[in-house]
Amino acid sequence: MISATPSGGWLQSSPTVPGLGFCLGTRLQMTWLDEASPSRLEPGRRPRTTLTPTLVLRDGDPVLACGSPGGDQQDQWQLAFLLRVLVGGYTPQEAIDAPALHTTSAPGSFWPRTWTPGGAVVEDRLGADVLAGLAERGHVLTLAGDWALGRLSAVTRDPATGILGAAANPRGAQGYAAGR
Repeated sequence: MISATPSGGWLQSSPTVPGLGFCLGTRLQMTWLDEASPSRLEPGRRPRTTLTPTLVLRDGDPVLACGSPGGDQQDQWQLAFLLRVLVGGYTPQEAIDAPALHTTSAPGSFWPRTWTPGGAVVEDRLGADVLAGLAERGHVLTLAGDWALGRLSAVTRDPATGILGAAANPRGAQGYAAGR
């Protein structure tokens, strides 16, 4: 069982290095040229990364592999997915289909590193009461639509029976999951 998260789009989203004529790869773009930054460009230092292919083990056996493209949102969408499955008792497909959200309260990993203090991008179908409660607590909400956030895919395997399962995100019509 593996989790392989494709990462791409860097040619259209990475800045061209002036005078050199090439773009920074997506991961190098995450370094900062600010010498005080913990993510500064320096030999031997690792930039932060948004890649989080995940493998869940039970008693040493792989039972779930999941991942998501999506930059800084990957970890946020995947955390909600894992909590729903591992703690909430959701099936992987139910967890993927549940309303999604993410924060924009930290500077983005990618240029131009925008951020919105207290910002949250939310799917409208979280419901009026939840959205009102978030706004009352001071969150700056950006409504994304009903089915707009998240790009998760997952596969499962029951070690006792060998039965495979798969779950994919219907948002964006770009995800799929397969098992064999």
